[in-house]
Amino acid sequence: MSKTENKRSLGTGAIFVALGIFLSRIAGLFRDKVFAYYFGSSAAGDVFRAALRIPNFLQNLLGEGVLSGSFIPIYGRLLGEKRPEEARELAGAVFAVLAILTTLLVSSGVLATPWLIDLIAPGFEGDRRELCIQLVRILFPGIGLLVLSAFCLGVLNSHRKFFLSYVAPVLWNAAIIATLLIRGPGTEQERLVILTGWGVVIGCALQLAVQVPTVMKLLRGIPFHLSTAVFQAGSQLRAVITNFIPIVTARGVVQISAYLDTVMASFLPIGALSVLGYAQTLYLLPVSLFGMSISAAELPAMSQETGSDREIADALRKRIVSACRRISIFIIPTVAAFVFLGPLILKILYRGGAFDAETSRLVWFVLIGSTLGILATTQSRIFSSSFYALRDARTPLRIAIVRVLLSTGLGATLAFFGPGLFGLDASYGTIGLTTGFGISSWVEWLMLKRSLEKRVGSIGLPIAHAARSWTAALVPAVSIFALLFRNPDWTDSFLGAGALLAVYGASYLVLAVALRIEEVSELVRRQILRRFRIS
Repeated sequence: MSKTENKRSLGTGAIFVALGIFLSRIAGLFRDKVFAYYFGSSAAGDVFRAALRIPNFLQNLLGEGVLSGSFIPIYGRLLGEKRPEEARELAGAVFAVLAILTTLLVSSGVLATPWLIDLIAPGFEGDRRELCIQLVRILFPGIGLLVLSAFCLGVLNSHRKFFLSYVAPVLWNAAIIATLLIRGPGTEQERLVILTGWGVVIGCALQLAVQVPTVMKLLRGIPFHLSTAVFQAGSQLRAVITNFIPIVTARGVVQISAYLDTVMASFLPIGALSVLGYAQTLYLLPVSLFGMSISAAELPAMSQETGSDREIADALRKRIVSACRRISIFIIPTVAAFVFLGPLILKILYRGGAFDAETSRLVWFVLIGSTLGILATTQSRIFSSSFYALRDARTPLRIAIVRVLLSTGLGATLAFFGPGLFGLDASYGTIGLTTGFGISSWVEWLMLKRSLEKRVGSIGLPIAHAARSWTAALVPAVSIFALLFRNPDWTDSFLGAGALLAVYGASYLVLAVALRIEEVSELVRRQILRRFRIS
């Protein structure tokens, strides 16, 4: 494949990843809107958010991020070297290991649920604790299905089949939404939480099932023979496991940070976990849509770079700089929108039912804390993928440990002492958790950047490009914020909120083109050509 064709393929791959993530995240936002309507910031809502932490923790620990960093580089290299049989045997061995490991985890997890609840939500007592135990036991079988779904994602990505694996979570969200809409009216919250848990498990099964036929076709069946696969795959399997250990440790460290946020939030007033969950859904939308889509599409190509060490380093540096520029044209306006136009976004997405104006205000403030680190987090995904492509999983691990320690320390200090220091209600402590996370994300970014520059040379955003991007985003965002400050009632109108957000988006595009931000100008040009079908 020529360089031009390869570049076009990567661009198409990123588009398909982004489209799949976009659809799944939109489904997730709708799921949260329905959830907010029935639960708001209630005790039952807190229980669901806490219970969902355990399957999310194990899925992330053994699933997408870990397999992308350990399995795809080795499997993709075998495909690139035209060794399909070895690739197939490696896939079978990895599948067998994951299947056995998740079976053991699910079985032991169901038995150990009461102790796990004391770990993830020690602030829960009485009825809240009992309800959480019941819900977690229901959710555990879905964990194995999600991990195997992540294995399918690894295979599909390596074969450049990006869309299916990233759009599959739409079915997961659809199952939950259907449960809430069908059983929600007239059902007490405690009963509805349990029914929603069963909807989660059904969604996990659907998410896996939709990917299996394509994976089976690509692999011509899966050689599920662990004892034979270990010997046949030989060093390839050992290489995956060697990379797997530091990556799973790094991922575990990051998940521990999210777990500690849940622990601390469980000691805050009722509603803190629900508010944190709503804000995280919004925060993760741009991180997944832009950071994950570009890094996921780049990783297989980065792993297949060949040549001398210097040639590989130069190729990676160009990819990193290009990826960071592409990410910034989406993330920078998103940051400005979350910070200055948060009430408009929340009005459209959540307001209604039990999600009242006070909850909306608190979610906005919590979201601002997370928003501080969005640009750093998305660029750090590219940096980490570069290390994985260089077969170095230990550097991201060491830096992740530093970030988690800093995030936890700052978050705890700001969450428990910040409200009293500023004369605020204790419920505002949740803002401290996300603010600590946002600050620590920049520390992680700086450490990854410096370490990577020693390997590949100067990376990151040019100052002029960043300045133009921030100008194009902040001018319309601050202008609309000033209008809202004088006319706060505008946020009460759904249509008015939507119109102002549309004005903001259009203004950013116009200013970006006027300021000659190359990536935005090219994006607009392509859309115009496509709209009028000009060749």
